[in-house]
Amino acid sequence: MSIWVNSETKVLVQGLTGKEGQFHAAKCREYGTQIVAGVTPGKAGVMVDGVPVFNTVDDAVAATGANASLIFVPPPAAADAILESADAGIEIVVCISEGIPARDMIRVQRILQGLPTRLIGPNCPGIITPGQCKLGIMPGHISIPGPIGVVSRSGTLTYEAIGQLTALGLGQSTCVGIGGDALPGTNFIDCLEAFEEDKDTEGIVMIGEIGGTAEEEAAEFVSQFVSKPVVAFIAGQTAPPGRRMGHAGAIISGGKGTAADKIAALNEAEIAVAPTPAEIGRTMQNLLESLNLS
Repeated sequence: MSIWVNSETKVLVQGLTGKEGQFHAAKCREYGTQIVAGVTPGKAGVMVDGVPVFNTVDDAVAATGANASLIFVPPPAAADAILESADAGIEIVVCISEGIPARDMIRVQRILQGLPTRLIGPNCPGIITPGQCKLGIMPGHISIPGPIGVVSRSGTLTYEAIGQLTALGLGQSTCVGIGGDALPGTNFIDCLEAFEEDKDTEGIVMIGEIGGTAEEEAAEFVSQFVSKPVVAFIAGQTAPPGRRMGHAGAIISGGKGTAADKIAALNEAEIAVAPTPAEIGRTMQNLLESLNLS
């Protein structure tokens, strides 16, 4: 079992005819992901590396049975691309696009409420179930199958954590980059709940950053509902208040969202906090050994 994607997932790529979409779709195919269709309005009938392109998501789903979409669409059109996939009944939508206006994402979140579609992103590296399926821009070679789930707001630190775990022989069940925007489609709690229910996940790495209250809310959820060992790291610990550090959501404002507040909440929930990004993997290894789970 894995969360949300596996070897049977059939993927359509919105924006396949663009350079970015074509490049990353090829990497996903090399990993073993089933890329069955592309969608670009006005490009129906074109073939990209042997993959047929359709004008609409509805057409692509009808012809190929795709149940997941990967979006490489410019920011002004990305929200509509997400909603087009949801309207077509796509189960999981991974939106890589960065810079989508916040008011567009407010509209998307409102419309997706109550629908079965799972949105990951936007402004994210995607999701990978090692050895089975990769949707997004994560490097596949650093992952190996195993029992550790990873969820992160930071794309770069997602790769860093995966690489450290792999080097220590700790494989991953599923790794999810939820993105650093202020209005993500999937949050920490969504992933924590899924990992808690996944029989193949035995430990969880959660990487947060300054800004917002998502990490504090996740810590409260862990304390109440998660039985598996959790390791966390908070990025941006030296960031000055009021200055955005990379991601749109990574800003301390109104006295909230500081690294100190987040770390205090994690400690209160008895979550093991890695002191530096270089020690994420080792912190998980030590925690598992202390619980006789390694």
